[in-house]
Formats: sequence, C-alpha cells, structure tokens
Amino acid sequence: MNGKILYPEESYAIIGACFNVYNEKGCGFLEDVYQECLEIEFEHERIPFLAQKEFKLIYRGRTLRKTFKADFVCHEKIILELKAVSELVDEHRAQLLNYLHASGCKLGMLVNFGHYPKVEYERLALTDDKKPPRLARLDGNN
Repeated sequence: MNGKILYPEESYAIIGACFNVYNEKGCGFLEDVYQECLEIEFEHERIPFLAQKEFKLIYRGRTLRKTFKADFVCHEKIILELKAVSELVDEHRAQLLNYLHASGCKLGMLVNFGHYPKVEYERLALTDDKKPPRLARLDGNN
C-alpha cells in the first residue's frame, strides 16, 4: 500500500455518518439499533451500501454451507463492521480480517458505538503481500 490511505474520501464519509449516529444516539444501545440508524444515515448522506451482505466461504475448493454476513458493504468495496462493546479487542480485528480475505475487499472499518465518551473506530487494510496477513491500522482515538 506504500503508506497511501486506501479510499480516503469514502471512508471519511462513512465515519462522518457514524459520528452523526453516535451524536444522536450516544452509547448504550445494542448493535442492531446502530445498524438501523446507519442505514437511514447512509441513505440521507447518499452513501451507497448493502446491509447484511452475505458472502460465501470456500474451503479446499468447496463452497461451505455456512456463510458470513458483513454488517455493511459500502461503495461496493469497504466492509463496515459494527460493535457495541466497551472497547475493540483483537478478536474483532481478526473477524474483520477474515471478512476481508473472504470477500476480496481491501479495506475494512470497525466502528464501536459502545465506547464512551466518543465513538471508537479503526481502519484495517489488507496488504498485497503473500506473507501472513498484516494489519495497516489507523485508530480513531487520537
């Protein structure tokens, strides 16, 4: 990625929409509430999205019966995964990395509406390396 931020305009708009929802609802609701609010906010802000986008998983060339659903796929290339927890942990990052690998998307965003006093977010990008996955991470708590 050569230090270049992937999809900066799109991710900025997505985070802005998340801030709008957090400013209105605060923390303390379940993830589903924020999901629905974001659907309304994305429509209002004209951010293209698919909610609960289902992806097939493959193992040894065979399609599994089990699938996964990304909370959102925005702009047809960014996976947005929502949380409503006290803080983001490595398991959340690993989940998003797996979603990126399975979907073919290069950028994922974790947004945590359960954090107080402000929304917590991270961008995770896949590198083009053939080595084990690495994270390129930008925390939103600066």
